[in-house]
Amino acid sequence: MDYAQLEDREVVSLACEGRQRAFRELLTRYEKPVFSLVFRMVRDRERAEDVAQEAFVKAFNAIDTYDPRYKFSSWLFKIANNLAIDRLRKRELDTVSIHGAPDARSNEDEERTSITLPSTGESPEEYVENRELGGQIEDAMGRLRPEYRTAVLLRHVEGHTYDEVAEIMDVPLGTVKTYIHRGRAELKEMLAGAVA
Repeated sequence: MDYAQLEDREVVSLACEGRQRAFRELLTRYEKPVFSLVFRMVRDRERAEDVAQEAFVKAFNAIDTYDPRYKFSSWLFKIANNLAIDRLRKRELDTVSIHGAPDARSNEDEERTSITLPSTGESPEEYVENRELGGQIEDAMGRLRPEYRTAVLLRHVEGHTYDEVAEIMDVPLGTVKTYIHRGRAELKEMLAGAVA
């Protein structure tokens, strides 16, 4: 049987029967997206790996509680999101990267390496301005309440629909819209203050 050809619900059903290949298939499908989501929230590779691994362990241990009426990915992202928020609330982590690149380097690493301008057609001045703006946005995102940050990241960085964000965050659709509206308003205010 080619597990890669099966839909998530079918693979989950096989996992519930204890088939190890089904668990491996789910891990293969969602390892990178889960890590990417967590990394964007915690911005620390090692901690993101820990949270992502913990999310899979928790999901696989509770696989029989998954409701096939919903998307498996939303259920898994909800578990990962809740674990990441728990870590953020414990003050273990307090920054976020909107870039989400798993190979993102710290500021210290960037200071130790020479800067090579990408061939984007930007002048060196525009490149520096855009990098500074990116840093200001990242800093502002890090200061948002975890709920606002999660909603904004899921919607505007990950590209999930409002309904999917509501499902992942396990809150009503109206609450998601409120979080995103307030998060964007706070970001706008913080960025206006940074420019002024």
